[in-house]
Amino acid sequence: MNLAQFYQNKSIGYRVGVGGIILVTAILGPFHDHLNSITIALALLLVILISATLFGSRPALLASILGVLCFNFFFLPPYYTLTISESQNWIAFFAFLATSLIAGQLSSYARRRTEEAEQRQKEIERLYSELQTAFDKASQAEAIKQSEKLKSALLDAVTHDLRTPLTSIKASVTTLLSNSENINLDDEGKQEFLEIINEETDRLNKFIESMVGLAKIEAGSLNVRKSLSNIEEIIRNAIERAKNLLAYHQVKTMIEPDLPNVFVDAASIAEVIYTLLDNASKYSPKDSEILVTAFLANTEIIEIAVQDQGKGIPEDKRELVFNKFYQADKKDVHTTTSGLGLGLAIARGIIESQDGKIWIEDGRSHYQTRFVFQIPIRKDVNKEQSVRNNKKTLP
Repeated sequence: MNLAQFYQNKSIGYRVGVGGIILVTAILGPFHDHLNSITIALALLLVILISATLFGSRPALLASILGVLCFNFFFLPPYYTLTISESQNWIAFFAFLATSLIAGQLSSYARRRTEEAEQRQKEIERLYSELQTAFDKASQAEAIKQSEKLKSALLDAVTHDLRTPLTSIKASVTTLLSNSENINLDDEGKQEFLEIINEETDRLNKFIESMVGLAKIEAGSLNVRKSLSNIEEIIRNAIERAKNLLAYHQVKTMIEPDLPNVFVDAASIAEVIYTLLDNASKYSPKDSEILVTAFLANTEIIEIAVQDQGKGIPEDKRELVFNKFYQADKKDVHTTTSGLGLGLAIARGIIESQDGKIWIEDGRSHYQTRFVFQIPIRKDVNKEQSVRNNKKTLP
């Protein structure tokens, strides 16, 4: 029998109550002439309280009745009778009777309240467990739903971005192979088909690189090789790489002089800037301006931004564009090429892997959209450089 079963056993409760009263009476009875009636009453009352607390009101009531009888019979003169001789003993008798009954009931009530509180606690825990189970199931269902959505988006992307270049490559190769039989192509025609093959091969390669890059970021295995790097050089390399994309735009740079070197993976940061330039060129009209700025946000952070004169991005979609496979409306694109919707997701992963952050805000001056990212400066590797506190305000 465990402790809970012991307390719930009513017969044990009655035996404990009766036995306790008899034990106290047996111990104190021989000394009734030397003990104050209040001391005896308190000793008997203690047994009643214990009985009420542990076993409830009924065992306590029986202990109270027996305690009143023992108190009268053994401790109030004349002894060993149920009569009371003096008026003050009547007062003591009724005081003990009322106190024992009230105390027993109060103790029993407190015990019931405790048991009810424990039951409520168990019920709350049970409901919480059910709620947690339901929440887990809902989360799992949502995860499955998102997974299916992601698979669908990935399938659509793979279908389009693999099949389209493969179709062009296949058609070009077939035409070149058939040239000797049915079609007479001059050197210019052959060159055109070779350029198509080259461009579509690059497109396939970019697709694969994007998928691999995203997989590395999500797996936390992005190979970051940090070194002291010059921000101006990183920006210049990114612009040079994107020169074909920017052929129909006016690219301007505003870089704060004497920026401290930063301890980053230069190639990855250049890739982020290239992605932002690529994005700006797609969503900006021809001959519009694209501005790249870099300056000290404070003594510990360098801020780099790419601004364009496109249509702009509504505030409610500025976080969505960093999601995988998210693409803006085709009507906003000013080029015939389309991407997977992975570039900005990869850019965020790269920046966050180097303890930075990236976001979108309204453009400044006559620009519409401003992509911004910040990267921390490692002061311990730039002790030889003097970081200026007064920074120049740039658009």
